[in-house]
Amino acid sequence: MEVFFPGSSGVQQNFAIEFVELPAEAPTLVGPLAVTPYQVLHASGAPPFALRVLCSGKVITYSGDTEWTDALLQAARGADLFICEAYFFAKKVKYHLDYETLMQHRSELGCRRLIVTHMNEEMLTQLPDLEVEAAEDGKRIIL
Repeated sequence: MEVFFPGSSGVQQNFAIEFVELPAEAPTLVGPLAVTPYQVLHASGAPPFALRVLCSGKVITYSGDTEWTDALLQAARGADLFICEAYFFAKKVKYHLDYETLMQHRSELGCRRLIVTHMNEEMLTQLPDLEVEAAEDGKRIIL
């Protein structure tokens, strides 16, 4: 706990906490879920992952924070839903994905549905013109 959350070992928790190591590109059962991580590109104290989650026959993939990497193709292939960051519309910055780059790879992703998230103010002004769905507070998704 101290490694991830300094000071937390002295706090009384009202719930159980369990850490599960996720080996890259190998499914790991976490309760009823099969979770497969794919290493992406982002600065952090541990390997950054996109996560592919299989639950009740449906696959949901989440990019996490990352710049473009072909690992996203593996993670998203055949997914029912791919939730992907699009921090900027066109601006290229290290460790974050922009919408234009994502759309250049849209046909390669092979996911059925794509929802963008983790958008900055400039990206939010572009919402009416996007070719894909955007995350929003309270949005319900039925797969």
